[in-house]
Order: sequence, then C-alpha cells, then structure tokens
Amino acid sequence: MTGVSTDDVRRRIPRTDTVLAEPPVADAVAVVGRARVKDLVVAAQDRARRGELAPEDVTDAVVAELARLGPTAASLRPVINASGVLLHTNLGRAPLSRAAREAAVAAAGTTDVELDLATGERGRRGAGALDALAAAVPDAGGVHVANNGAAALVLAATALAAGREIVIARGEMVEIGDGFRVPDLLVSTGARLREVGTTNRVHRRDYAEAVGPDTGMILKVHPSNFVVSGFTSAVPTDELTGLGVPVVVDIGSGLLAPDPALPDEPDATSSLRAGADLVTASGDKLLGGPQAGLLLGSAELVHRLRRHPLARALRVDKLTLAALEATLRGPEPPARAMLHTPYAALRERTEALAAELGLEAVDCTAAVGGGGAPGVELPSAGLALPVAAAAALRVGADPVVARVEHGRCVVDLRSVDPDDDARLAAALRAVTGS
Repeated sequence: MTGVSTDDVRRRIPRTDTVLAEPPVADAVAVVGRARVKDLVVAAQDRARRGELAPEDVTDAVVAELARLGPTAASLRPVINASGVLLHTNLGRAPLSRAAREAAVAAAGTTDVELDLATGERGRRGAGALDALAAAVPDAGGVHVANNGAAALVLAATALAAGREIVIARGEMVEIGDGFRVPDLLVSTGARLREVGTTNRVHRRDYAEAVGPDTGMILKVHPSNFVVSGFTSAVPTDELTGLGVPVVVDIGSGLLAPDPALPDEPDATSSLRAGADLVTASGDKLLGGPQAGLLLGSAELVHRLRRHPLARALRVDKLTLAALEATLRGPEPPARAMLHTPYAALRERTEALAAELGLEAVDCTAAVGGGGAPGVELPSAGLALPVAAAAALRVGADPVVARVEHGRCVVDLRSVDPDDDARLAAALRAVTGS
C-alpha cells in the first residue's frame, strides 16, 4: 500500500451490501442470519481501514471467518473425537446414530408428540419412546424418562424419601465430574442420608440394622468412575430385597442388558431380575442415545413417580423422545459399534490412513469414558504425530480432538466413526501438509 492515501484505500473497501450479495456470503445469510454475517462484514471492513487487510480481501476474510465459526447459527461445532474415549463428556458423550439424528430433525417441526391423530384428542406424551424402552427391557413393569440421569435419581429420591431416610453404603457416596456429588444431590430432595458400612466394606446386616419406620428407600449407586480393590465387600442387589423398603439401583451407564465386552458393568435387566424395585440410568452413555434419565421398574413405583409434580419439571422434550426411540428401535448406535469393533478392523483402517498420509500407525489403548466401565482398557490403533499437532488439530477448520501421551500426539481410531475417516484425513493433511 506504499504511495496510496488513506482516503484511496477506504474508497476501495467494498460496501456492506456488496459483500453480503456475494454468493458464499449470501448463502451463509440464509443459514446463520443476516445480523451475524453483517457483523463479520463490518469487522473485516474495519480491519481494512486499519491497514490490517487489503480491501480486495474483505470478502475472502468474511468467508474464512464463517468457515471457522461453523455451518450453523449456533456456536457448537462438529468435532471429530479421536481421543480414544468413546463417551467423552466434554464432547457430548454418545454421538447419535444417523437414525436418531434424522428422527430429531423430523421432530423439530410440528409433531404429534402429545396428540392422538386418530381421535384428535390428547395422547400419551412420548408413547413411542416409552414403548420402545419397555420393549428393550421386558423385565420392567413400568418405564419413565426424565431429562438426565441425575434427574431420574432426584425424582426417585423425592417421590420415595423426601423427609425420610435413604440408606446408602459409605463407599457409594461418590463424586463425579465437575465436583458433582451424589450425596449433595440426594440431600437437596429433602431426604436424610443414613450411611452404612465403611469406605471399603459393607454387609447385609448393616443395611438390615439401618432400615426402620423412617426409611424411604435403600439406594445402591454404581461407583462408575473408579474402582476400589483389595479388602472390599459389597452387598448384591438380591440380598437387599426383603428388607421391607424399595430398593433403588443407580447403574449410571445406561447398559440395558448384559454385554460380553463389559462383564463387570451393571445393567438394567440383571438388576431388575435380582429384585431391584427401580433402576435409574443415563441414556447418553452405553445406550448410545441422547441425554436422558431412564427409570425402569415396578409398575406401581413408576406410576407414582410419573404422577409426582416434579416429573413435569424434569420431563424431556420432543427432540429427545424422537432420538431415544430411534436409538432403541434403529441400528446399533455409534458408541456401541465403537465398543464392539474388533482390533484387527481398527488396525486395518489405521494402516490405510497411515499409508495415505505418510504417517506412523501405532497400537494404543482406548477407554469407555462417561463414567462407565472404569479400569476397562480397549485395545486400539491410531496415528502418531508430533505433540504440537494436538493443538493444531483442535483449532483447524474441522476440529479434531486427539490426545497426548508418551511424548506424542495420538489420533485414536476407536472413537472415530468410520464414516468420518475422509474428514479426518483432510484435517490431518491440513496440519501435516501430507
């Protein structure tokens, strides 16, 4: 810009309407809104006035910023999870299946969520999702859905034990992510906690001696994000039945039936068969569906919970109901497919990508995550890059979250949907120049 006056530069800056009319920018206006795009145009024009940007590059700068912000009007961006943690809480836990995503999109418009089209009268809210859940766990006499796993537990504690006692083992008074503590949650319902046993050992007699006229329920909480080993003992569900109060089992991870890949992970079907009166779980973990709190158990108890005033405040919306039903009725969701993918298939995918990109294929270890299956290591395969690549991948046009271990960045394929391999390859090329 040597020899060009400030006034000349300003006259060369394209008008706002001109930039907004450019095809890539106009397309973005239709998706993310005129006001947001106009703000980007004005910001680029200001950069040009300050000499930070050539006037003829204003439109390209706006297009680049739109690409960085993502394809929708929301700030959430699609991310490729190559961390090796299948249910990564910071990445939204279970990715929805294509069937669940399409169901949620279809439900985003006007739907018959609470209307019987045949009669024109009010219908049972979320009947399809509830019927699908009941079919998936036939041992449950009744089912209900709240808006997350904690909500399911709050509803159970409020309906059964507000102003009364909850008997719980000391070793099951757990803290999970972000400082969230189960004891604090339970006390917030107005219940009182009656702790039994010690940190590492509890016996049936401890529960029996604690149960009395003021007991609202016995609660078993699966310590899903840690393992206590050594001199330990716990009381199985089938030994807690017959003490005269409801037994509620919080399995946490959302596994509805036994899974050979996770033999030590509790599931809803086995807990009910062992005598649990009520089971609570999360829908966005091993079930592989949307965030939801599942309640399964005695028809009388579930009806009691469903009619409690708090149930209205904790109910799920139509998008969750649609995605949950599609998860239960549709094909195997991504999280389950990732869990069950054989190591040989992962190694083959990894070597193909390594050959294509000129990178090194390595063996590594993945984890379930999301507070499920603590201590379980899943054999996996990935691509090794320099440590600095981890940050570069996160801030790329198509963000990739890898992990750093043993002095290298590892792109773990077990947590990457095979349908995203082309996206992953493009992101890696942008960082490595391969």
